[in-house]
Amino acid sequence: MTPTNPAAAGGAPGACAPSIPTPSTVALSATGATICALASGAGRAGVAVIRVSGPASGLAARALAGSVPPPRKTALRVLRSGRGEAIDQALVLWFPGPESFTGEDVAEFHVHGGPAVIAAVMDALLGLPGLRLSEPGEFTRRAFEHGKLDLTEAEGLADLVDAETEGQRRQALRQLQGGLKHIYEGWRADLLSAIALVEADIDFPDEDLPQGLSSRAADHIADLAHGLSEHLDDCRRGERVRDGYRVAIIGAPNAGKSSLLNALAGREAAIVSPFPGTTRDVVEIRLVLAGFPVWIADTAGLREAADMIEAEGVKRALARAEEADLRLVVLDATDPAALPQAARPDDLVIWNKSDLAPWSASRLFDASDGARPIPISAATGDGLPDLLTALSARVVQALSAQETPALSRARHRALVAAAAQEVNDALAAPAPEFAGEHLRRAADALGRLTGRIHVEDVLGEIFGRFCIGK
Repeated sequence: MTPTNPAAAGGAPGACAPSIPTPSTVALSATGATICALASGAGRAGVAVIRVSGPASGLAARALAGSVPPPRKTALRVLRSGRGEAIDQALVLWFPGPESFTGEDVAEFHVHGGPAVIAAVMDALLGLPGLRLSEPGEFTRRAFEHGKLDLTEAEGLADLVDAETEGQRRQALRQLQGGLKHIYEGWRADLLSAIALVEADIDFPDEDLPQGLSSRAADHIADLAHGLSEHLDDCRRGERVRDGYRVAIIGAPNAGKSSLLNALAGREAAIVSPFPGTTRDVVEIRLVLAGFPVWIADTAGLREAADMIEAEGVKRALARAEEADLRLVVLDATDPAALPQAARPDDLVIWNKSDLAPWSASRLFDASDGARPIPISAATGDGLPDLLTALSARVVQALSAQETPALSRARHRALVAAAAQEVNDALAAPAPEFAGEHLRRAADALGRLTGRIHVEDVLGEIFGRFCIGK
C-alpha cells in the first residue's frame, strides 16, 4: 500500500489541532465510550476502512500506529497488536474534534481488506481501555448530537448509502447537502417572526408599536400556508423515488399479462398457461428505468371469478390497480371484441399478440379515448422497446427532479401536514391568543423535522436503520 494525500472528508483544511490525548489523560465522555467499527463493506476487498470516534481515539492511534499523524494528512504506518506483533501496513488519518464527521476526535485506519487483517485490527482496538464496538448508526447519531448534521441530512446520508439507482443517489445527495433543511429552517424562522408580531400585539397593547402587527403577520402566515400546501402536493414524488414507482398490469384472462411480465423481467417470473385464471396472486418484478426503481406487478385476470380463490385474486388485482402509479391495460389483439373502453386517460394501453392479429395494423390504434395503444408481442419481443420507451417517459415525467426538494419519508409528510394544519388554524383563529398558540405548534412540528426539539422518540428509529460503522 502506497501513501497518498487525499482531502479528508472528515475535517476542514487548516483547522487547528487540539493537544493529542495520551493514555494518562484520556477521559471518557459522559455520553459513552469511544466507539470503533468497520466503516467499509464486509468481505474480502483491496482496502478496508476502520473508524474510531471519541475521546480515546488518540490513544487508539498511538497504541496501534506508534504516534498520531498530523491532522487530516495520511501517514503510512505499521500497525501492531498489544503484544507488539505487526498486523498490517496501513494508512492512518487523524481528525481532531470538532472538525470531524462526528464532531469528536476521529482516527481512521485504511488497511488491506482481508478478513484476517480486519479481525486482527478490531481485536487490537477492542483490547484497549474505553473502546467498544459501535451500534448501528452511532457514528451518524454522534454527528447529529454534535450539530454536524440535522435529522433530514442524516436521513439523506442513510438513503445515499442505500441508493441503488441514479435517481435515488441524486435525491439522497441533495437531501444530505441540506436541501430539505434549508426549506424547513426558513419556514420555522418565518413562523417565529410571525409569533413575535402576534405576541407583541397581545403583550404590549398600550406601547408605541407599529399598527396592525397581527395583520402584517397574517400576510406572512398566508404565504407560509401556500408554501406548505405546495410542498405536500407533490404526488409523493420523493417517496416514490426512495421506494419505487408502482406499475400494475391488468386485463382479461389470457390477454398475455404474465407473458408480458416475463418478457420485461427477462426470466420466468410468473407461471404462464393457456388456462384462464392461472394467476391468482400478485407477482412483482423490479426494474430500473431511466435511473429510477420501478415495481411491475402481474395481477389476476379481471372476470367473474370461478371460485373463492380466484375471487380473492381478482380482489387483490383491483386493489393493486387502484394503488398503482400507472396501469398497463393489456388487450388481446386476436380478440375482435377487445376494446380499450375501460382504460383511463392516463393508462398505457397495450395490444398484445399483435403479430397474430387477423386484421390490419390500423385496427390496433383505434382507441375510444383517442390514446394510441402500443402493439407488442410478448412471445416474440416485437414492440417491447417501444413499450419500455413509453414507460420510461412516464417514470421520468413523474419522478424527475424539480427545483424544490421533495418529501422523501412518511415522517416528513406527517410533520409538514401537521404544521400546515396549525398554520391554517392560525389564519382562522378568532383572536391573536389562539393564533399564537397554533403558530407555536406549527413551529414545534417543523423543529421536530430537523431535530431542533423533542426528537428522542424518533432517534432510535432513524439511526437504528443504519449499518454498523456509519
